[in-house]
Amino acid sequence: MASQSCPAFFRQARIAVCLDRRLDRDIISVMDINPLYRKLRLLGIFCVLLAAPAFAQDTNWEHELTTWRAQHVADLLKPAGWLSLTGLEWLQPGDNSFGTATDNKIRLAGNGAAHMGILHLEASSVQLLPPSGGFPPDLRVADAPAKTQLLTVEADNDKNAPHFTIGTLNMYVIRRADKYALRVKDSKSPTLVAFHGLNWYEPDAKYRVKAKWIPYNPPKSVTLATLAGTTYSQPVPGVAEFVLEGKTYRLEPVHEDPVAPQLFFILRDTTSATTTYKACRFLYTVMPSNGVDKPGELVLDLNRLENPPCAYTPFATCPLPPAQNRLAIALPVGEKRYHE
Repeated sequence: MASQSCPAFFRQARIAVCLDRRLDRDIISVMDINPLYRKLRLLGIFCVLLAAPAFAQDTNWEHELTTWRAQHVADLLKPAGWLSLTGLEWLQPGDNSFGTATDNKIRLAGNGAAHMGILHLEASSVQLLPPSGGFPPDLRVADAPAKTQLLTVEADNDKNAPHFTIGTLNMYVIRRADKYALRVKDSKSPTLVAFHGLNWYEPDAKYRVKAKWIPYNPPKSVTLATLAGTTYSQPVPGVAEFVLEGKTYRLEPVHEDPVAPQLFFILRDTTSATTTYKACRFLYTVMPSNGVDKPGELVLDLNRLENPPCAYTPFATCPLPPAQNRLAIALPVGEKRYHE
């Protein structure tokens, strides 16, 4: 092909540019003249702007759920977390000796001290006494050298219980109704060492629901049964009412700790017969929008349903769901069974 001269080439280039500009003006003119086209264009822009925050919220929600799951695992894996439980020894009236020797009433596993101490139960008090050879030098109680003392044991509240520590063991006395037990934890427990991760359903935004908070004035109480065969009473400040798959459901939380800004739901759904822990699952939420004593709203993210400690170990005492919280619906969301 013969090469074009420079002047001819530039003339053709100017013509092409002019045609392109005219075409752009024609398109813009059509957009401005045609009302339907203009409305569609504005609708498209509006949809993009509307979708952006929703996309951001979905991304934030999934990120927060992932972070929560990671923290849930981290809590279980703590040296004194639920996976560290190795014993729950119910005390008998009188002396209850404990240590690794076979002549103890409570025989502990491992290679620790043969005789660590004696727990003397009388009526509603528990006293720590030394064995015949004295307390082991490395036994500590509430981070101080062990000594004879009356132990603080509150009913169904272990937060203030003094801990006995020696080697990898961490122990304290608990009270359930009128029964007392020595709870034993080991930072090298087989369950902790053999931890193989948790099983989860895929996240599903459908099960993140906004509930109506209906307060009880005055608050009522509920008697909760436990897997240990005991019962205890807890305050119920109100009920959360929500709609799922076109049906209305109601869940009652308990307020375990008056100073803690959270509600505690104990519930069971029909997946407990197949894929989730048979007894129940737990759900912790923030407080309702206007507090517990006024009507308001409450977000129930059922993706955060978690197993109770009893799902991992036989040495925990877990509450069972009240009748109100046994739902005739499947909730295929949150944590699945651990041992299957």
